[in-house]
Amino acid sequence: MRIGTPKEIKNHEYRVGLTPAGVRELSAHGHEVFIETRAGLGIGIDDEAYVRAGAKIVDSAEALFETAEMIIKVKEPQPQECAMLREHHLLFTYLHLAPDPEQTEALIASGCTAIAYETVTDARGGLPLLAPMSEVAGRMSIQAGAHAMEKAAGGNGVLMGGVPGVPAAEVVVIGGGVVGYNAARIAVGMGAHVTILDRSLPRLNWLDTTFDGRLATLYSTVDAVEYSIAKADLVIGAVLVPGAAAPKLVTREMLKLMAPGTVIVDVAIDQGGCFETSKPTTHQAPTYLVDGIVHYCVANMPGGVARTSTFALTNATMPFAIALANKGYRQALIDDPHLREGLNVHKGRVTYKAVADVLGYDWQAPLDALKG
Repeated sequence: MRIGTPKEIKNHEYRVGLTPAGVRELSAHGHEVFIETRAGLGIGIDDEAYVRAGAKIVDSAEALFETAEMIIKVKEPQPQECAMLREHHLLFTYLHLAPDPEQTEALIASGCTAIAYETVTDARGGLPLLAPMSEVAGRMSIQAGAHAMEKAAGGNGVLMGGVPGVPAAEVVVIGGGVVGYNAARIAVGMGAHVTILDRSLPRLNWLDTTFDGRLATLYSTVDAVEYSIAKADLVIGAVLVPGAAAPKLVTREMLKLMAPGTVIVDVAIDQGGCFETSKPTTHQAPTYLVDGIVHYCVANMPGGVARTSTFALTNATMPFAIALANKGYRQALIDDPHLREGLNVHKGRVTYKAVADVLGYDWQAPLDALKG
């Protein structure tokens, strides 16, 4: 198979879909790999490193899309990339379609087959291709939040861990999954007072045991959310409904409960955000104010630590990429029900139910689409 990785073009996105190690693996299986020139420079990998690994360098995205059968990326295709997709293309990347009707429409119009990293599952019900970036984003959320709390950045001027005689920051994490756990881990490590909310009692029990009493756990209700954010210096939105739009758990009215300069970091912004007042921002201009509350809503947070993120992501995606290339996407998806969960769009049809439901499309079951 001819496999191509373009240079990411989203604002301040430096990650890359394949590393030289990935090129070697795919080449060892007999596949041709094409890399757009300078695709890896953002993480310190030059074209020569890809050439040594067995890749061929192409000088433009247009040439790469024209040549490749499978496109391996990181972020969702931008409009100019969608315009280059054709029916014979297999796209393997993050998509986050539920809050993005324009991208969904473009993928449907292209006729391509699009597999979303974020909806591929595993035997335990986890999301193995989302988890590495969730780990990064969770840890980064505290790093970003601590900076946004500085007075010069618009925050309330509270130091995360405090100092002797002065209280530490109050950090509230809404959602106890991978993002929430990693956010709590860093916040606790920095000496903050941490409260984490979730609707799963087994998960809250696990968190309580894991942190051995170093944080507080609360069952998530409207009342509990209001109570928690009213005393918070930093609120992390870490809620995920796989493939679907994130629920709006903090309304604009609730912002009135929060002190001016409180910081919100909405890690769920890729799926539309879990704060009513959230809107996507970039690393170039990461924050904005609503009613005196600082909002950090960068839609590609892991791109800020692009080298770590790239290696973490490609470690996870590589086995699936090899299966897709070796078997062809149709057989690979039929053989592996967990990979099949990643199929979001196929030849003009929406094949992921949560996306179809939220955007108003007719849903076609993936197996039916593949066998049709």
